[in-house]
Amino acid sequence: MDKIDAMRTFNAVVAEGSFVKAAQKLDISPQLVSKYVAQLEAQLKTRLLNRTTRRVHPTEAGLSYYERSCQVLHEIEDMENALSNLQTQVSGTLRVSAPMSFGIQHMAEPLNQFQQQYPDIQIELMLTDRKVDLLEEGVDVALRIGRLQDSTLVAKKIAPIRLVVCAAPHYFAEHGKPQNINELSQLNYLRFTYSDVKSLLTPWPEHLSTQDFVSDFSSNNGDVIVKCAILGQGYAIQPTFLMGDAIKQGQLEVLDDFTITPLGLYALYNHREYLASKVRHFIDFLAQYFGHIPPWDSY
Repeated sequence: MDKIDAMRTFNAVVAEGSFVKAAQKLDISPQLVSKYVAQLEAQLKTRLLNRTTRRVHPTEAGLSYYERSCQVLHEIEDMENALSNLQTQVSGTLRVSAPMSFGIQHMAEPLNQFQQQYPDIQIELMLTDRKVDLLEEGVDVALRIGRLQDSTLVAKKIAPIRLVVCAAPHYFAEHGKPQNINELSQLNYLRFTYSDVKSLLTPWPEHLSTQDFVSDFSSNNGDVIVKCAILGQGYAIQPTFLMGDAIKQGQLEVLDDFTITPLGLYALYNHREYLASKVRHFIDFLAQYFGHIPPWDSY
């Protein structure tokens, strides 16, 4: 016996004063109504209804059970409506994880616009370069930059991420502009510790090793590397979302002769089925906001 169904059936009998009318209201058979009530009484070991030929009346215990069960059923209905609203309305708290540098430079404006469009949303933004565990840390959407790999998570590409070889114009004026990877390896490489230069530059010369690259500086933060490149310390291979403004202002110069495997900005989330409306709308909003040609590439 389903306790909730039995409770609803009993309440319908009390409200209608009849097994037949309760059956009509619930669109089930009178026999099933009688069965539910009998099972409920057997389980509670209490008579809930007094039956006459014309009408059904609740006993004292039945009336008490009816009043309490009405409260329970109302609370269940409220809970179900609240959950349904979470699925259909853009409201509640949205927890977002994003890479540190990208988040600082490019997330404030779209988040502001999203909240203006959906004022019932509260946003918690967590900036970190580590891969968060969405389930354990209660994150709704994680933004990650890289190449899409097999994962138990669902991923949607939000925007292309283009990487370029850049240095200050005065650095190239002093050391010359390299024409190929061999010549590039002899200049000072401002190395990003989370990436391998061999996985970025294509086609890679077979005779060349990553150990052949000259480098006197490395960092796990792209913003620092870009600033060092602007100061003329060496060249950097960084995404345009970090270097776009410096390129636009003439502080950095791009070497267009080098082909670099592109990356992507992806939104990762746990389940495609029954996806909360706030998550679905947020991902669609970001994809539209950044577009196929993101703003940082408009230099």
